[in-house]
Amino acid sequence: MPQSPDVLDAVAVRAWCSLALEALGRQRAAIDAINVYPVADGDTGTNLYFTVESAAAAVEAVFAAHETGPTVPAHADVVRAMAHGALIGARGNSGTILAQLLRGMAAVLSEAGDADHLRTALAEAAAAARLAVARPVEGTVLTVATAAAEAAVATGRDSGLEEVAEAAYEGARAALAATPGQLPVLGRAGVVDAGGQGLVTVLGALLEAVGGRARGGAVGPAPETLPLTGDCAEPGPDGGPAFEVIYLLEASDDAVARLRNRLDALGDSLVVVGGDGLWNVHVHVDDAGAAVEAGVEAGRPYRIRITHFAADRGPAHREPAQRAVVAVVPGDGLSGLCAEAGATTVLARPGEPPASGELVDAIRRAHAREVVLLPNDAQLRHTAAAAAEQARTEGIRVALVPTRAAVQGIAALAVHEPGRSFDEDVVAMTSAAGATRYAELAVAERQSWTMAGICQAGDVLGLIDGDVVVIGEDVPGTARTVLDRMLSAGGELVTLVLGEDVPDLLGDELSEHIREGYLAVDTVVYRGGRQAAPLLIGVE
Repeated sequence: MPQSPDVLDAVAVRAWCSLALEALGRQRAAIDAINVYPVADGDTGTNLYFTVESAAAAVEAVFAAHETGPTVPAHADVVRAMAHGALIGARGNSGTILAQLLRGMAAVLSEAGDADHLRTALAEAAAAARLAVARPVEGTVLTVATAAAEAAVATGRDSGLEEVAEAAYEGARAALAATPGQLPVLGRAGVVDAGGQGLVTVLGALLEAVGGRARGGAVGPAPETLPLTGDCAEPGPDGGPAFEVIYLLEASDDAVARLRNRLDALGDSLVVVGGDGLWNVHVHVDDAGAAVEAGVEAGRPYRIRITHFAADRGPAHREPAQRAVVAVVPGDGLSGLCAEAGATTVLARPGEPPASGELVDAIRRAHAREVVLLPNDAQLRHTAAAAAEQARTEGIRVALVPTRAAVQGIAALAVHEPGRSFDEDVVAMTSAAGATRYAELAVAERQSWTMAGICQAGDVLGLIDGDVVVIGEDVPGTARTVLDRMLSAGGELVTLVLGEDVPDLLGDELSEHIREGYLAVDTVVYRGGRQAAPLLIGVE
């Protein structure tokens, strides 16, 4: 790596991402430990790490495409990959803002990477980040970003790339040191802003990439001396929103403008970043389902992550919760339902099953000593087992309940009781899931052989426990036949999960069919949102 490059070229950008990831990896726990604003959930360092990890991975993918050739990738391609990777991988409030900062820089640096463009890039980044935050607050990462930009712009025109980067870094450090005096919650805790600390770390990596000198980013007391009482948390009148909702969104600018207004009325800590049709949405709300529905109205939300904050905002979230549940769900409607029941959810879209890394991420986000993992899909058994094993190496006790369908996961979650011992809870959840027979309806895409005979494209298939047992002409008739077959063996409760394109009337019709034919059987109906199956059925 050149010691003092004249431009922030493709190789230097790659080095920047790598160095930033290494530095955040070293400081991750320390930054988590000083996270008291906007929510004292102790995950800012982790969120920033995952955000930069995604940016670095995108950059490495661009370089990998050139491994067999004699040239490196185009500078503009690498810069844009860094910004795009951060956008799609952004985690939490701090990670989302960092993604917008990198996007703002990329818009300028894609033209050139000299000192003049770096000055402008830092200024554009700070301005873009403020616009992305619904209600900017001083004493946060926004203040640190603005100070870095102002210090960089103040350098002389004859300053080189390293001088501009150093000015930005030192300006950010000075602003970070002042944050306890700007934000009372930080002053009472005796810590600097965690997001700002992360940005200083990233800017230190930038300086190292262009100047070849490692820079420490810590300001203030050492992590082990920080007061972690949690008295510094600053909850709202009702203790603050219960859920953090994050999703990627494909939508137009006009639709996103309306979405901002809707989400701003629903909660706080709203950050919407992106552009060119792709956005990353972050908000804290009490009604997670409404936040997701707002995204559906605006466009196509995906990679939806809903995290349930601990009800007690005491002890600053320093001590992990004793127990949590992580559930994979096939639709955004069930994501909201499970989150309201206290679970951390991972959305599995049709054809896009989550990787083990996503499940490990969700287990970490649950922030608990003990985690019950519900894969809710037979095909995810090995993926979930790998995630559980990885989490165990990090000191988290994980139990994998082998749920094979979302309705089994709902049954398991319904009997979850954190107050009993971990083993007893896992046994009860496993028993509830095992006592739930599951079925789903699907539409045949082509002619094929099934256990029920030959189906044609467009036929409605009824699957029980994963096997095709009914071939029908329409959804209502096939659903009734499947229900009759399942209830012939008995049952006390039927759960119906309707897909996005299925009318509510179907739920009413099937509930009436059950009432008329099976007097002692109760029925519950949920909207599943976008899911692969038009109807999911569970019988307990």
